Amino acid sequence: MAIKVLVVDDEKLIVKGIVFSLKQDDMDVDTAYDGKEALDKIKENNYDIILLDLMLPELNGFEVCQAVREFSDVPIIMLTAKGDDMNKILGLEYGADDYITKPFNILEVKARIKAILRRNHSAQEKPQNDNILTCGRLKIDRSSRRTYIDDAEINLTAKEFDLIELLMTNPEKVYSRDDLLNIVWGYDYPGDVRTVDVHIRRLREKIEKNPGSPDFIHTKWGVGYYFQS
Repeated sequence: MAIKVLVVDDEKLIVKGIVFSLKQDDMDVDTAYDGKEALDKIKENNYDIILLDLMLPELNGFEVCQAVREFSDVPIIMLTAKGDDMNKILGLEYGADDYITKPFNILEVKARIKAILRRNHSAQEKPQNDNILTCGRLKIDRSSRRTYIDDAEINLTAKEFDLIELLMTNPEKVYSRDDLLNIVWGYDYPGDVRTVDVHIRRLREKIEKNPGSPDFIHTKWGVGYYFQS
């Protein structure tokens, strides 16, 4: 089946260029030009990935991303202004999986889309006998990519799930921030290790009773992070 993409940007020439290029790769592309329209379409459709501009009318990209994370873990790539590091970090805080700075090369956009979808697809093909991982209150289903605390499902972004899956699969193994960035985001990812810190903090807020004194994801000071089973 064709990859279904939603492109959200109020600059129609940019949207037109992205749509033309993605369709050349046989992707099924939908568009929205403001935040409210985007949110309505996301609720009504099953997209494989969303390209979301930060500066939008009605609702901005942060607001859209935060609202989407209330009901969906669809991968979101945030489009931000060149060199605006704070907006990149905030985008990740609000649940984005990745970001690309404007002006961008459309080949980079397509490469990021395919990399995220490839990782998600690989994660869904784990052996059936090793699908369920549990530790106390925490349970993850690797086949459906669902996460539960006390049997209540919680919504994780694609990258948050990738992180907890990696750490739970290798309990007590300490991963440096660079290791996690390379494994989860890929060696060609242009971001820095702050991306890892943001996602670990968000994960702790979702799965820990007390994020400041975690039960699951621990910090090895000066080294990195590990999962304590």
